[in-house]
Amino acid sequence: MNTTEIFLIALLIIFTAPYLLWRLGRTDYWAPLVVVQIVGGILLGPGVLGAAYPDYYAFVFNPKVVQSLNGIAWWAVILFVWLAGVELDLRDAWRKRGETSITAGLALFTPLLAGAGVAALLVWNGGEALATTASSGLAAETDARAMHSLWMGAGTAPWQFVLGVGMSCAVTALPILVLFLERLALLRQPLGQRILRYASLDDIAIWGVLALILMDWNRVGRQLLFLAGFAVLVTLFRWGMRRIPMADRWYASLIWLAACAWGADWSGLHFMVGAFLAGAVTDSDWFDRDSLDKLRHHVLLVMMPVFFLSTGLRTQWAAGGVQVFLAAGGLLAAAVVGKLVGLRIAGKFLGWAPGEASLIGWLLQTKALIMIIFANILLDKAVITPTTFTALLLMAVGSTMLTIPVVTPKLRKMGLLP
Repeated sequence: MNTTEIFLIALLIIFTAPYLLWRLGRTDYWAPLVVVQIVGGILLGPGVLGAAYPDYYAFVFNPKVVQSLNGIAWWAVILFVWLAGVELDLRDAWRKRGETSITAGLALFTPLLAGAGVAALLVWNGGEALATTASSGLAAETDARAMHSLWMGAGTAPWQFVLGVGMSCAVTALPILVLFLERLALLRQPLGQRILRYASLDDIAIWGVLALILMDWNRVGRQLLFLAGFAVLVTLFRWGMRRIPMADRWYASLIWLAACAWGADWSGLHFMVGAFLAGAVTDSDWFDRDSLDKLRHHVLLVMMPVFFLSTGLRTQWAAGGVQVFLAAGGLLAAAVVGKLVGLRIAGKFLGWAPGEASLIGWLLQTKALIMIIFANILLDKAVITPTTFTALLLMAVGSTMLTIPVVTPKLRKMGLLP
């Protein structure tokens, strides 16, 4: 077979397997299709399909096919991150900045702190092993160094690793949260709008922290040049967008998106940082709301499954064995408990009604997609290793899958669902 035919076989597998699992398994209550697609990407990766059928895996997902799939995945995730930026409503958050900043700050800080504690423990265990085995000979020291590098990327400062993993535990996937709120009939209700405000403010902090982690002092000149150029061009972009017809705004936005993504990547940040910035300065009311919703759904339907597969191709747990699952469990506990504790503190301080803090805390557990994108960037920049990436991926899937089953009975108890 030629490369085109093998590429189409890969697409057939990517779209068929998760859909059949979702539809025939009737997983929608605890695992919506988007979550099944993420899990499908893991199952189709080297850790499962590649281990069970190595020859078949090497035939279908050969380097030429993977390169073609990666091109689709890059554009898919650029569009998706841009949409996440467009959907931010910072004006509403600013109008209610007191309550929003307190809640969003606690919802971000407590899981970040808990996740950073788990990350520090991983680094400390490796460093401690290195120190205690230094006198035992070269072989033991080599083993300890291997353990240390199992989690943290080569040349990465410990603070970058700890902050990156901690922030991964604090992430809320705003686009998936929107889908869940739609499904629960909360999106247009006051409670749903409150939750979106909290998640929107946290999204800004997440990408700001990512930019700090990725700051390359050897290329700081380029990064400052990019940020200065972006600040100047934003004014021209916004001025022009207000003066062109709505139909032309879509084309202008795609040009702006590609330019910002290229500029961020050229400067040493990451193209997804540029995509988010491009969306954050784009007002959603410049477009028809139904068209934006349809675009998000179409990107999820048509292109994002390829990104999920490309994510699955990067998973690796053979090197860490059972430690990967232990780390994922620790990170999941840090993410869930940290978020719930933060919201409980916010609820006490702001005088929320009984049950609200727990409900909001569980809805903000939706990590899939944005956290996976965040972790992909950390992996691309060698802040984390494929083993850590796998643990974070498992944590994100577990956290997201818990949301609907836990939230649904709470909503019924509060009278918000029939």
